Amino acid sequence: MDGGALTDTSLTDSYFSTSFIGVNGFGSPVETKYPLMQRMTNSSSSPSLLNDSAKPYSGHDPLTSPASSLFNDFGALNISQRRKTPNPTASEFIPKGGSSSRLSNVSQSNMSAFSQVFSHPSMGSPATAGLAPGMSLSAGSSPLHSPKITPHTSPAPRRRSHTPNPASYMVPSSASTSVNNPVSQTPSSGQVIQKETVGGTTYFYTDTTPAPLTGMVFPNYHIYPPTAPHVAYMQPKANAPSFFMADELRQELINRHLITMAQIDQADMPAVPTEVDSYHSLFPLEPLPPPNRIQKSSNFGYITSCYKAVNSKDDLPYCLRRIHGFRLVNTKCMVLVDMWKKIQHSNIVTLREVFTTKAFAEPSLVFAYDFHAGGETMMSRHFNDPNADAYFTKRKWGQHDGPLPRQHAGLLPESLIWAYIVQLSSALRTIHTAGLACRVMDPTKILITGKTRLRVNCVGVFDVLTFDNSQNNNPLALMAQYQQADLISLGKVVLALACNSLAGIQRENLQKAMELVTVNYSSDLKNLILYLLTDQNRMRSVNDIMPMIGARFYTQLDAAQMRNDVIEEDLAKEVQNGRLFRLLAKLGTINERPEFQKDPTWSETGDRYLLKLFRDHLFHQVTEAGAPWIDLSHIISCLNKLDAGVPEKISLISRDEKSVLVVTYSDLKRCFENTFQELIAAANGQL
Repeated sequence: MDGGALTDTSLTDSYFSTSFIGVNGFGSPVETKYPLMQRMTNSSSSPSLLNDSAKPYSGHDPLTSPASSLFNDFGALNISQRRKTPNPTASEFIPKGGSSSRLSNVSQSNMSAFSQVFSHPSMGSPATAGLAPGMSLSAGSSPLHSPKITPHTSPAPRRRSHTPNPASYMVPSSASTSVNNPVSQTPSSGQVIQKETVGGTTYFYTDTTPAPLTGMVFPNYHIYPPTAPHVAYMQPKANAPSFFMADELRQELINRHLITMAQIDQADMPAVPTEVDSYHSLFPLEPLPPPNRIQKSSNFGYITSCYKAVNSKDDLPYCLRRIHGFRLVNTKCMVLVDMWKKIQHSNIVTLREVFTTKAFAEPSLVFAYDFHAGGETMMSRHFNDPNADAYFTKRKWGQHDGPLPRQHAGLLPESLIWAYIVQLSSALRTIHTAGLACRVMDPTKILITGKTRLRVNCVGVFDVLTFDNSQNNNPLALMAQYQQADLISLGKVVLALACNSLAGIQRENLQKAMELVTVNYSSDLKNLILYLLTDQNRMRSVNDIMPMIGARFYTQLDAAQMRNDVIEEDLAKEVQNGRLFRLLAKLGTINERPEFQKDPTWSETGDRYLLKLFRDHLFHQVTEAGAPWIDLSHIISCLNKLDAGVPEKISLISRDEKSVLVVTYSDLKRCFENTFQELIAAANGQL
C-alpha cells in the first residue's frame, strides 16, 4: 500500500491488531532509518528497559503478504508462557526464514488475515492448539527429528495458553475461513490447515479461529471503558473514582505491603536472632514475652511467640510460630505434619514445615505457615470490648435484667454470623475429610482478613505437642474423638458471636445466652447451636449442619462473587497504568538529557527535538488566557496513540511559536524507538 490510500478495512483490522493487543513489542532487530516524514514500511521495535509497548502501526503492509513484519513479530512471540524458557525475544527463538514468513500458508482474504493477527499469546484462540484429523506434528519432518517426539518449538505447545479471540464470542463455531490454496484446507471439515516450518521441521495444525462478522469495528487503541453496569449499580458511593481503584482497597493493599516489608532494628531487639534455619529478617507479629515469663499459653500449654520471616530458598514471607522450650523426642508425629502440608483450602492457613532450632538460645519448635499480611484474630475483631460482657457479668442478686442487646445495637448481624459459619464449616469439612482434626477452633486462632474472610490458623500444632508415644502404630486412632470436639468448639464460637461475648459460652450463662439467641436471631441459627453443643447418641459430622445452613450458602456465594466483580472492576481501571508508566519512563530518559556521547545538544536536535515538542504538547499546553491546560484524558489519549503508532497527524509548535511541524504518531513512534535504541546500545556498551 506504499503511496496508496489507506482503506477503512485495512485500517480497522490492522489498526486494532497492532494497537489493542499492545504488549511485548520490543526485541526485533533494529530497522534502518527512514526520512522523517516518510511513513514506516516495516515494524520497528527496540530492546526495552521495561519491555512493554504496543506494536507499531503497519497497515501499509498487506496483511496477507508473506513478508509482513506483523506476522513475523507476532509469530516470534507466540510462545507458551506456562513453561519456563529463555528470553522469547532471543534470536534462537526466531526462525531464520529469510523473506519467507513463518506462517507461509495463510489465507489471502482480509477475513483470514484479521483472524491470523490474533495469534498473539494474549489474543489467540485455544482452538488453534488442535490438529486436523489424521494430521501429525511430525508430518514432513526431516530425518533428524524423531516422529514420536514433539519438539518444544512445535506450534501446538506454543498455542496452549492462548486466550479466546474476541471474534469467537460473536461468530458461530461452524464459521470457517475460505482458503485459496486447496492443499491447505480439508474439503470435508471446512477448516484451515496451517503449515509452519520451525528449524527444518514442518508442522501442520488446524486453524479453527472463526472469522469476524462483516462490519465489526474494534477500538483503535487502548481506551478506558465505563464501569460495568452490574458493578456500577451496586456501588454505594456515587462519587467513587472512575479512573483508579477505590481508596479503601488501595489503602488495604498498601497496609499489607507495609506489614510484609516491615523490619526491626537489631540493636533494639537483640533477643530476635538474625537467622533461624533457612529464614531471615524476623519481625515479631505480637509482643514478645519477657525472658522470665512463667505464664503459658492458654491454648497450647507452652510459651509461644510469632514472627514474620523470609525464606532464603524462595524469598517469600512466612509466619513462624515458635514453641518455647519444647524438645521433640519422637519424630513419628511428622506423619501428621506431612498430611497437613497437603491440605490447601481458602479458609485454612497452610502449614509448610516444622523444624527444631536452638537459634533462640534454647530448644524451640517452629511451625512455618503462609503469611497473610493485615490479618487479625477474631478475638481482637469482635471480643475486645470490655463492656460486651455486661449483660452476663454485672447483674446483682434479685435485680431485674436490663434490656436485651439487639442486632445492629450491640450484637452482630445474622448475615455476618452465617458468613462465618459457612467458612468455618467448609474448613472443618476439608480437614475431617482428610482424616485430621482441627483442634484449634478458638477465636484467638481464627484470622480475619479484609471484612469477612476467615482462615483457621495454627493447624497441626496440637498434633505435634500432644503426640502420644503409645500411638506409634496408629497416630490417627483418636482423630474421631477430636473431630467431635471440633464440632463442639464450632458451636461455642458461633454462640459467642451471637452473644458478642465470650462470657455467654460459660456453663452458668448458657441458658441466658440461648434466650438471647432466641429473641434476636432465627430458629435455624438457634437449632444449629443446639445441635453442635448438645450431646448426641451417635457420631456427628460437619455435613449434618448443611441442611441448617440451607439457602444461606447461596447467599454467601453470591456475595463472594459480587465482591470479586468489584475487585476485578478496580483492577481493570489500573490495567493500562504499567504500560503508560513504561512509556513515560522511556520518554524521561530521552527528554532534556544534558549530554550524550559528548554532544551537549543531542536532546535538542534531530528526532529528539520532535520528542521534546511532543512532551510540551502533552504537559505544557496553555489556554487562550495563558493558564495551564491540564487534562488527564488528553495525556492518556496522546500516549496511547504514540504507543500504537497510529497514522493520525499532530501539530507540534516550538516554544517561540516560530516553527510548526506536522507529523504523524507513527513518525513519532519511530523517532522514539530509534532514539531509545541508541541509549540502550550505549548503556550495554558501557557494561
